[in-house]
Amino acid sequence: METLHNLAFGFEHALTIQNLLFCALGCTVGTLVGLLPGLGPLATISLLLPLTYSIPTTGALIMLAGIYYGAQYGDSVSAITMKIPHASSIVACIDGYAMTLKGKTGLALFTAGVSSFIGGTIAILVLAFLAPSLGEVAFLFGPADYCALMLVGFVCVSFVTTGSLLNGLAMCLIGVLLGQIGTDVNSGMQRFTMDLPFLADGVGIVSIALGCFGIAEITKNLDAREERSPFNGKIKLMPTWPEFKRILPSAIRGGLIGSALGILPGGGPTIAQFAAYAIDKKFSKYKHEIGTGCIEGVAGQAAADEAAARTSFIPLMSIGIPENAVMALMLAAFIIKGIQPGPNMIASHPELFWGLVASMWVGNVFLITLNVPLVRYWLSVFKIPYVVLFPSILFFCCIGTFSINNNLDDIFITSLFGLIGYLFMKMELDAAPLMLGFILGPMLEENFRRALLLSRGSFTIFVTRPISGTLMGLIAIFVIWQVASFVMQARGRKAAALQAAPAA
Repeated sequence: METLHNLAFGFEHALTIQNLLFCALGCTVGTLVGLLPGLGPLATISLLLPLTYSIPTTGALIMLAGIYYGAQYGDSVSAITMKIPHASSIVACIDGYAMTLKGKTGLALFTAGVSSFIGGTIAILVLAFLAPSLGEVAFLFGPADYCALMLVGFVCVSFVTTGSLLNGLAMCLIGVLLGQIGTDVNSGMQRFTMDLPFLADGVGIVSIALGCFGIAEITKNLDAREERSPFNGKIKLMPTWPEFKRILPSAIRGGLIGSALGILPGGGPTIAQFAAYAIDKKFSKYKHEIGTGCIEGVAGQAAADEAAARTSFIPLMSIGIPENAVMALMLAAFIIKGIQPGPNMIASHPELFWGLVASMWVGNVFLITLNVPLVRYWLSVFKIPYVVLFPSILFFCCIGTFSINNNLDDIFITSLFGLIGYLFMKMELDAAPLMLGFILGPMLEENFRRALLLSRGSFTIFVTRPISGTLMGLIAIFVIWQVASFVMQARGRKAAALQAAPAA
């Protein structure tokens, strides 16, 4: 009852005309930013941070938060319609774009919008009821536990890849190697930079994502040498009742997964989408269709993406620790306003904490009201003939890539990965495992080395700690199960071949 009373108190502040306008502004700007290739909430919040000096405290933080979680939905629009993802919408390219090729773009965008609403609602409930205590969960994870968690992510390769497991593992390894380029965190030495200064900070995830998915897809379409339009005829928006019933379980699963992973530093929307997709591909009733343009493949990752964006505020507001770059900017916004996030924030500034939590649900309503009815208008933009659309997409890709570091070299790197991504497509290799390896590889290395430093070189730390030991046990069970399944399938194929062979 106390939480419900606090939420009512929060809605009193969130539903003022001023804060409603700031929330609507943040959600709208976030959605538009998500639509543009390469741009994202990080760059936008960086540009708008100075404006917070002249905006009331609650309104400023509500606006910045709206930009962050509003961009998560905008990301999925460009990924589904053009296969041009941001870091948090990479998985949406798999089934979302496949649905576009089947003429189900409206249904895919509706699924993403409704699933984002469901996932966001679940995360807001988690944030409201458990934020004061869940923030301490992050303190329970040490380097060994994070290392084991990253290994669980690598195990998910078999679920993320749409091709063979061997090809998926190979692509994941390539991603890990790409993640090693740059300056070593521990020693400060440069690795695999070939003495090129612009590689000292490593390869940006935006460059790889836009190159391997966006530019590669454009090159593939140009190579087809045929007139085509992204959309034609009537756009189907509303799902049938059987289709809607397929959306709900995946969206709820994704919301729960995203809410859990959003709490952990290093988690967030990027990893949550892969985890939700892997769970759906394993436990969904329609798991055999996922990867070929399936509703569940869109619903689960969209819900996880949106949920993780909201619960990532828990470690920031509960213990004062930002878990990613966007949350670091939010921390700066809090400090600019003279507020120190942490355990005392709820008691010291209840109107701000509960007002921000309540505004997230208001923003959720704004997003579904703004985006679902406007799906047809979003799609009308992309009905432009490809001869005009392609140069425009490439232009925005270049602008988005350049805007991150204001460096022309990033455009060349993106173009290089566009060529590499095109070669992957020609060889029928899936780029999603590469992105998974690129994201998890550096995090795995960093936590692995920290764990060994703490244990003075002893590998037993990975099995003696309760959390890491449990995760390692689950990994071992999964690997044994996968090997046993592979052996049984091989024996089945061999027996079938022997039966089919003519008698000697």
